[in-house]
Amino acid sequence: MKIRLLLSALAISVSFVSCSAGKEKKEQEVKKPNIIYILADDLGYGDLSCYGQEKFETPNIDQLAGRGMKFTQHYCGSAVCAPSRSTLLTGMHTGHTPIRGNKELETEGQTAIPASTLTLAEVMKTAGYTTGMFGKWGLGFTGSEGDPNKQGFDEFYGYNCQRMAHRYYPPYLWHNQEKAYLEGNDWTNMVTYAPDKIQEAAIQFIEANKDKPFFAYVPFTLPHAELISPDDSLAKMFEGKFVEDNVYTADDSYASDYGPAIETYKYCPQKAPYATFATMISRMDAYVGQIVAKLEELGIAENTIVMFASDNGPHTEGGANPEFFNSAGGLRGVKRDLYEGGVRSPFIVVWPNKIKAGTVSNHISAFWDVLPTCAAIADVKPTSTIDGISFLPELLGEGNQKKHDYLYWEFGIQGGRQAVRMGDWKAVVYNLKKQGEMQLFNLADDVAETSNIAGQHPDIVAQMKGIMAKEHVDSEIFPLMN
Repeated sequence: MKIRLLLSALAISVSFVSCSAGKEKKEQEVKKPNIIYILADDLGYGDLSCYGQEKFETPNIDQLAGRGMKFTQHYCGSAVCAPSRSTLLTGMHTGHTPIRGNKELETEGQTAIPASTLTLAEVMKTAGYTTGMFGKWGLGFTGSEGDPNKQGFDEFYGYNCQRMAHRYYPPYLWHNQEKAYLEGNDWTNMVTYAPDKIQEAAIQFIEANKDKPFFAYVPFTLPHAELISPDDSLAKMFEGKFVEDNVYTADDSYASDYGPAIETYKYCPQKAPYATFATMISRMDAYVGQIVAKLEELGIAENTIVMFASDNGPHTEGGANPEFFNSAGGLRGVKRDLYEGGVRSPFIVVWPNKIKAGTVSNHISAFWDVLPTCAAIADVKPTSTIDGISFLPELLGEGNQKKHDYLYWEFGIQGGRQAVRMGDWKAVVYNLKKQGEMQLFNLADDVAETSNIAGQHPDIVAQMKGIMAKEHVDSEIFPLMN
């Protein structure tokens, strides 16, 4: 009898261990993938060597493209920083998203995204993700309803204010609601390079959350002006490489009266803007390599999705010269333009064992598609009305990818601007206040938007005008016709 009871107990024990092991294995199998979304600042469509850049290389980002999917027709949310980020985080285009321009405030920060807005970070939290944001915010000053900690991010480290981000050696950054002072920095001395500290914080977040699903939003400030970089081995790579014919001589050296005030939009002088620009992008590329290396070191690379994009087209400030580097990749326009060069973005997604390595996608997508895509990956549904469409089927090569009927942009500067992409057709209108004429291009034949064929296609023009009227919803804070 005792032997029989002992055997029964042993059987129960083995069964329990087996069930526990099976349960643990099952939990490991169904663990949701981590997602890291990296956003460059003012990086042009042609500023990566995997997208055609020939004057410098971006090997780490190129490796991402080789390991995953490279998109050729992905679009920013807008042609400048804040509204582009607003579309990314809300899943709504600029006719609907609450922040549609870089509207400055007297305090340190920009106009706040409303508390009622459902953000990507909040969606990910409903799916059980820990969320972190490291870099430039620009959607509401510290303590406001637009504070990143009030918009779904468990941890924030970086620049809250876009104006402050015009300086790479500020006296402090923000860690949640506390100022994180940078050693040796004030408005006159340059010791601690802020992007390095932001990168450290992002790496620490990944390490701290390696055992649970996390969403990390990493909006780098590089290569936005000002043009400045530490005097290290990266900088020495480009010493004397270019003929510096665009020296920036503005008398805006680091000075004690800089600060976050509205009137301070200054950039530092730069004697070697081309070399410095290349150095800044190389530094950003190195950051990407460090993130990937950390994922591999922690053993979580296989279960981590990495996305990389840019917030708008290339800038011309502080000595930058997009023409010299062909930063727009042969496309028309730069930052603030609604032509392709202002809004088309490099976009790369890596998901080991899910996305076929070395894939090139021509799927037409935009920033407002990222929220529903991440939601689909996390197996949750957004509870607000959005304009985005998940491109998860495209990533997985399933062949049933839903397509947009059209993409829409608006931007309230210089009388107001609107643009629509519908299939291969692209319509652009500038100076709406003065009833500017609509331009129409066929991107299949004219990706550089050189030939306005509006006069030959009145039916398409009428259709585009109807879309623009339908998709614009008035905003008192951000009127279309400024």
